[in-house]
Amino acid sequence: MDKLKRVLSGRDAEEPSGLAEVIDATSLSWGTRVKGFVACFAIGCLCSVLGSCLLWIPKKGLVLFAVFYTLGNIASIGSTMFLMGPMKQLKKMFEPTRLIATIVMLVSI
Repeated sequence: MDKLKRVLSGRDAEEPSGLAEVIDATSLSWGTRVKGFVACFAIGCLCSVLGSCLLWIPKKGLVLFAVFYTLGNIASIGSTMFLMGPMKQLKKMFEPTRLIATIVMLVSI
């Protein structure tokens, strides 16, 4: 019965799940991390949409678009750090299979 409880709670000693490792490695609770992700992602989307809307303002529209769209992209990318942590996020971003895409994205920002 104890083994069944450990398996169902994600704390199986034989084979720990990815979610259990993430929960054990961070100091934030899962609910707090999800709330941080949603808030940061929503702010990022709002900034991106606002930047797109401000593009049509004469003379300063292009500068406002660049600023708000860049902030939106940074906030959206940063939101995933709440789910997996900053170091794991950076390690995954700079894996050999994702290196070119990461460099192109960072240069584009």
